[in-house]
Amino acid sequence: MRKIFFFLSAVVLLSSCNGGNQSPQSLLPESSGNINNLSVVVSNELWQGNVGEAIRNVLASPVDGLPQDEPLFALNQIPPQVFSGFATKNRTVLKIEEGPNKEAGVKIAKNVFALPQRVVLVSGTSDSEIISQLEANQQKIIEAFKNEELKEKQRRINLSPLKIEGLESDLGLKLNVPSAYRIAKHEGKFFWLRKDITTGTQNIMIYELPLNALKHNDSLVNQIIKIRDSIGQVHIPGPTEGTYMITEKAYAPYLFHTTIDDKPTVETKGIWDVKNAFMSGPFVNYMIEDKANNRLVVIEGFTFAPSVSKRDYVFELDAIMKSVKIE
Repeated sequence: MRKIFFFLSAVVLLSSCNGGNQSPQSLLPESSGNINNLSVVVSNELWQGNVGEAIRNVLASPVDGLPQDEPLFALNQIPPQVFSGFATKNRTVLKIEEGPNKEAGVKIAKNVFALPQRVVLVSGTSDSEIISQLEANQQKIIEAFKNEELKEKQRRINLSPLKIEGLESDLGLKLNVPSAYRIAKHEGKFFWLRKDITTGTQNIMIYELPLNALKHNDSLVNQIIKIRDSIGQVHIPGPTEGTYMITEKAYAPYLFHTTIDDKPTVETKGIWDVKNAFMSGPFVNYMIEDKANNRLVVIEGFTFAPSVSKRDYVFELDAIMKSVKIE
């Protein structure tokens, strides 16, 4: 009996030790939710008033570079009294707290109710304080949610990646692309990847240019338009002879400076068109400075999806392109 008691005590002790080594986060449930769907935990009264309007102005503002207005996030309002159980598992949560003892501020936390998860808490003593915090910190809030969604999209992509023959040997690049894509064209150091969708196609172009192809003392937008139009004429034909992809002249592209793979990058968002044909859609173009190899690496994603929302299609292309690693 003493031996049995000793054995059982040892098992309990070991179990307790193993349990003690588990971090609290490891006990959290798995998060869920569609990409770019945001839970907003706020009272009905605030949601229907000025606070709700401010939330929508910040987090449902139109996405840059799309041919029609589409919101940054689809917002799902949840009153605080029902924010429990399954409702707490959404991957991205904005929580609004108002009261006489609530200090005005914005707090960003990870993995509070589920894993992975990003929770943003905005608090204040009044409507005006909360609105002020939302407006003053809107870029930080948007970036926190976008980064979480980008990581989730890239995680899903990595579940079934495509092996792109020649990309590493010809361009010295690694790129995480879903297996649903295929190589539509590979000519020298030019790659065109394509995926069929319900109403059209998803497309990615990858190529390189000399490092001095962009003159930073001139109009970058005009230079980029000229470059991509020349690439479209050579590599991206339209539906009939003599047609090819160009940049829509009636829609001024957006230009930003960012970093990809820790390298300076020029980002351009705009609308592509087909010369002499009725086809168009959004594009996102990245020109990455690869000084080590004396070149610009160009990665562009463009979507053809007439008559449907395009935000999530462009977001997928962005997640793919931002996974690039330059050797």
